[in-house]
Amino acid sequence: MITSKTNAKKIISVLSTRFSDKPALNFNSPYELLVAVILSAQCTDERVNKITAQLFKEYNTPEKMITLSQEQLERYIFSCGLYRSKAKNILLMTESILNRFNGQVPSTLNELRTLAGVGRKTANVVYSVAFHGNAIAVDTHVFRVANRIGLANEKNELKTELALQNIIDEENWSKAHHYLIYLGRSYCTARKPDCENCPIKDLCAKKIKR
Repeated sequence: MITSKTNAKKIISVLSTRFSDKPALNFNSPYELLVAVILSAQCTDERVNKITAQLFKEYNTPEKMITLSQEQLERYIFSCGLYRSKAKNILLMTESILNRFNGQVPSTLNELRTLAGVGRKTANVVYSVAFHGNAIAVDTHVFRVANRIGLANEKNELKTELALQNIIDEENWSKAHHYLIYLGRSYCTARKPDCENCPIKDLCAKKIKR
């Protein structure tokens, strides 16, 4: 069941009073954010922050990161899972930034998506957070929550992203991404959602359907 735009606005308003509109990842530059988001695939933000706290002490710029071999980088990021492919993509992405973008993380969605290891979700996060663009990144939390509470009714991430863009005011796209993530972690969890204590329980499509 899809909610109305009016109801969607109410949902975002309520969530804005309960959750941060900033990511849980720690970073001090667009490059650090980009690396952290790549590492976050199938890994918790808490684990990524522990890894980057050590990694970024010495290797927090493209110029410094590229001095690492893939094996050396793997040793830093081993505990985050998929570490071999992540290390390979981080170094390829870094090489592209140095060779094609003069050492600067590109600030447009189209350019970001040309980098190794940077899919639509990662590009949307970096574009919205680092460069303050309007974008909604759909990860597993956003996909689950958006379709569960009635902001979307889709079977894949891309269609869910487009549905969210249609029902949420553009100036709130980036904020909504973070609100839905935090809602999914705090209340609207995958296995056992805490509907009774959820801050939007009276606005949720599941509640309305009942």
